[in-house]
Amino acid sequence: MVNYSCEKCGKSFKQKGHYMKHLQRKNPCDNINDKIEKIVENKVDELVKEKLQDLVEKGDIEIKNKNLISNNQISNIENIEMETNNNKNVFNFIEVCSGGGGLSCGLEKSGIKPLLLNDIDKNSCKTLRLNHPDVEVFEGSFTKIDYSKYINKCDLLCGGVPCQSFSYAGKQKGLDDKRGDLIIKFSEMINIIKPKIFMIENVKGLLTHNKGETIKYVINECLNKNNLYNIEYKLIKCVNYGVPQKRERVIIIGVKKDYKFNFNFPKETDKIMTIKDALKDVPKSMGAIYPEKKLKYFKKIPPGGCWINLDTEEQKEYLGAGYYSGGGKRGLLRKLSWNEPCLTILCSPAQKNTERCHPDENRPLTIRESARIQTFDDDYIFCGSLNAQYSQIGNAVPVLIGKLLGDELVKSLISLKLNNI
Repeated sequence: MVNYSCEKCGKSFKQKGHYMKHLQRKNPCDNINDKIEKIVENKVDELVKEKLQDLVEKGDIEIKNKNLISNNQISNIENIEMETNNNKNVFNFIEVCSGGGGLSCGLEKSGIKPLLLNDIDKNSCKTLRLNHPDVEVFEGSFTKIDYSKYINKCDLLCGGVPCQSFSYAGKQKGLDDKRGDLIIKFSEMINIIKPKIFMIENVKGLLTHNKGETIKYVINECLNKNNLYNIEYKLIKCVNYGVPQKRERVIIIGVKKDYKFNFNFPKETDKIMTIKDALKDVPKSMGAIYPEKKLKYFKKIPPGGCWINLDTEEQKEYLGAGYYSGGGKRGLLRKLSWNEPCLTILCSPAQKNTERCHPDENRPLTIRESARIQTFDDDYIFCGSLNAQYSQIGNAVPVLIGKLLGDELVKSLISLKLNNI
């Protein structure tokens, strides 16, 4: 049976006549997504003010434009200018394509100071400026940055260079795609800045694209065409490093051949973190919702289950022609399990192929729940609309992975310093 759903309010109708009557009524229904986004924006503003106020009171930052402070309270967060009083870090890094800041946050936790952060997305840049108030943030393509002042002054150059062209979720066009070409642009940056170490994060599809020839080309003909670096790479399965998530990413590390030290990838841990571990006492926050049409299916699916738990007629009804196409499709109508790690957190939690339903409640994970899965601290604030925040979280490197990589990078850099190189 065909169901009709209102795109604005999500209400479902079995009969077309009732659906048309709903659309033509004098008082149109409210767009629930607009309502949610407005509430989220107001809440983010409140959290931003609270965080800035806390940093001011601790003496970590100073507000330069005093006219925005009234009765010792920050009255307006627009165009606020800040400077930091903290200068504890010894080593430094530049990160391009920073997104919401998962990698940079992890590296800072290791004691490495960011010289420059960059992203082309305006909401990501707002997030970076808020959570890294003392750091220069360049908004725009990293190919437009003037790197002349950083030549031979950068310890680590890193970035999550856009990877959709190699992703299993895409068409895997690789270097034939404009986004694949950005890896070549990043290689040019390496040869200009000449950092002691460089690091790239990418999807695992990079390893198998074009039967493994692409990764060889990227390393030998792009990243190391001048033969300046010793390069190694590894597929990191985040769940083996204390992250409550089945996320897999390729990490490529290059160490300048002039420096006589090696980089060691972090050691795996025996303890597997589950969703139950991750979401203990998680703060409440806003999140997406499912329309009524989808809710009726999720109500019949147990934790850890998916569409295969429905009866045959309901499976056909939900999947349509996809029911006969073969393949696993286990991501459809997927409900998470408390006792397992989460599936990979994605940018859109409620789309048909990206559903990550809460184990007990028939809804997607909230912003703070998603951030917990990505190992962000609860006081790390994301800017922009609800969709923009989900996107930043879904694209991020888990903070803990950044921290573990940073710890090993610091060991390498300390070894370099002790040897007076």
